[in-house]
Amino acid sequence: MDKNTTPVKFDMARLPMRQSWYLRPLTWLFSFPDVWRYHLKINRHDVQDLKPPYLLLCTHMSFIDFKVTTAAIFPHRANYVVAIDGIIGREWLLRHVGGICKRKFTNDITLIKQIRQVIKNGDILALYPEARYSLIGTTAVLPDSLGKLVRFLKVPVAVLNMHGNYLHSPCWNLSKRKVPLAADFTRILTGEDVSRLSVDDINQRIRQAFVYDEYRWQTANKIKIHHPANASGLHRVLYQCPACLTEFKMDSGGNRIWCGHCGKRWNLLPTGELEASSGNTEFSYAPDWFEFQRAQVRQQVEQGTYSISDDVDVDSLPNARGYINIGLGRLTHDNRGFMLDVPGSAGAEPLHLVKTPVSMYSCHIEYQYDQRGDCIDLSTLDDTYYIYPLHLKNCVTKIALATEELYRFQLGNTPRTDPLFVPVTISPEAALSNQSEEN
Repeated sequence: MDKNTTPVKFDMARLPMRQSWYLRPLTWLFSFPDVWRYHLKINRHDVQDLKPPYLLLCTHMSFIDFKVTTAAIFPHRANYVVAIDGIIGREWLLRHVGGICKRKFTNDITLIKQIRQVIKNGDILALYPEARYSLIGTTAVLPDSLGKLVRFLKVPVAVLNMHGNYLHSPCWNLSKRKVPLAADFTRILTGEDVSRLSVDDINQRIRQAFVYDEYRWQTANKIKIHHPANASGLHRVLYQCPACLTEFKMDSGGNRIWCGHCGKRWNLLPTGELEASSGNTEFSYAPDWFEFQRAQVRQQVEQGTYSISDDVDVDSLPNARGYINIGLGRLTHDNRGFMLDVPGSAGAEPLHLVKTPVSMYSCHIEYQYDQRGDCIDLSTLDDTYYIYPLHLKNCVTKIALATEELYRFQLGNTPRTDPLFVPVTISPEAALSNQSEEN
């Protein structure tokens, strides 16, 4: 695309379409062979008489999540909230199978209107509130605004807590493992519960239903994974050595992960447990190692010493047609938040983007994205920027952890009030009222 041409922005305000009747058999054909291949078992709890409309909240671990969801709600149709990068080159198809586009971790008031329309249509609204694949097979941050949304919609709420999906294809190594799949499909709130309970109580029920730990689930169910490269890529998530505390020098391959600084090695056993090749095993489970890293980042945030800065290459994603490279720039992330500067060249407009800590309760990262490398993505309501560090290696997981800890620190470590759908100072009713006045 000519850099002097302003790209057309994606139409985020367009109302969602009901899933086309002639495409529903295709969604079943696309989903059922895979879930049968991996012996999906759905455990249903109080959903035998559950009929649309209702809100379905799903855990999010890999691409197969969508196939499991389709199987769980069969034969009903749903509308799905989908990130814009998921519809590149297939906007028509995604809209006709019920997709609703969202830019991750933005205060998108328009989404409230679209979600309400799905419920008015009498359909299921399928939402993946973790907003990204789980990095380490445990529950990601859930926004407190979920409770507000539930109260606003006034419909029953079900949770689909999936198991095995992360182990089947973790985001740091997408090759598929032979892992049986399971899912707990549970109605956690009736319409009467929604009207009776407070927002805090609703959020508490959601969080309880969303608890999962893939590695402990694997061990508890005596599942053994004999994949020749089961640990390859794990260093992208476990970036800090717990033995010498060196960051960004970890590496992995086969079924091992090791520190390039002190040389210590760990084996990822077929049972999902970690075992040091020699000496003490600091963490037997990868999620515990991950939370150790979070504690290290939290300490840096509290001391005011956290800072990451690097030259970056930046792509823009204004619509579903594809990425536009906007050139080289500089990204800094510290206690002030994100600061991205791209000077622009060959007629391209300069970009200066600031995202304060309280504007983002988390951020989206990718590993080896599009074969270009690890990246962070930052969104406005009109554009999404994919940002590739050029010199620092294996740093994006720390940035993701720091985003969450900066948010909590700036709010005084108070309970999360994360604005996934609307700013915390605006109710869904007020958002719709304001939107109507603007239109």
